[in-house]
Amino acid sequence: MSARIIDGKAEAAKLRARVAEEAAALKRDHGIVPGLAVVLVGDNPASEVYVRNKAAQTREAGMNSFEFRLPAETTEAALLALVADLNARADVHGILVQLPLPAHIAADKVLDAIAPDKDVDGFHPMNAGLLATGRAALAPCTPLGCVILAKTVHERLRGLNVVVVGRSTIVGRPAAQLFLKEDCTVTIAHSATKDLPAVCRSADILVVAVGRPLMVKGDWVKPGATVLDVGINRVEKPEGGTRLVGDVDFESAKSVAGAITPVPGGVGPMTIACLLANTLTCARMASGLAAAA
Repeated sequence: MSARIIDGKAEAAKLRARVAEEAAALKRDHGIVPGLAVVLVGDNPASEVYVRNKAAQTREAGMNSFEFRLPAETTEAALLALVADLNARADVHGILVQLPLPAHIAADKVLDAIAPDKDVDGFHPMNAGLLATGRAALAPCTPLGCVILAKTVHERLRGLNVVVVGRSTIVGRPAAQLFLKEDCTVTIAHSATKDLPAVCRSADILVVAVGRPLMVKGDWVKPGATVLDVGINRVEKPEGGTRLVGDVDFESAKSVAGAITPVPGGVGPMTIACLLANTLTCARMASGLAAAA
């Protein structure tokens, strides 16, 4: 048996196309153009790529892209002042401060300063609290993408056992909350979990987000399970150079799983697509309109 490879690029393209259609309708019917502001502090090469891709895809979706590139020595006070300005701008519906920030800036303080109704990353404590209590909230983009990809494999998620490996506030915890909203039975596993392989083998859907390359092996996977690999790790190749791998040992897992996301090309592309969807939602809410279905 070989697993179905979940094409995150194709699913992300479908979502971006739907967002572009709805953004065009919002402009046509209400004169509103969703606007996303992305703030980058410093010159982290990976962050540069992410910001460039986000800006390009925002414009392709018919939205306004506002980019703010600040030097690494920018003070925390200056960054907070910029966030306050963006909170007040009517043409900015979503605000994203690219992480990581320089060490002298407290990331939590900056993220907490973003207006909750412009928090397209879903990191503000108010949105996290709403999500945790099962209420409508802006959800973090990567776990939101995981749920969307799971639905391409399973007609109904209700009643399925989901194991999330990793308890970060960016992926693990919100992923668990989103799958709970789908009426799944959810276990959050982590570094202190006893017999982690056995816990993983109980999953109908296994979400892995630990930042450890190739950690989850094929014999950790329940036969026929859906595996969503959130990890992105750069490792050295024996012949020289580097390659990207996930947190799952893809080669051993694909012979056991029913469906699996590759790295790259799996969960990753969904993150920016969900960011655009969240921006559209923020624009609709700011205009007193219901969020798009």
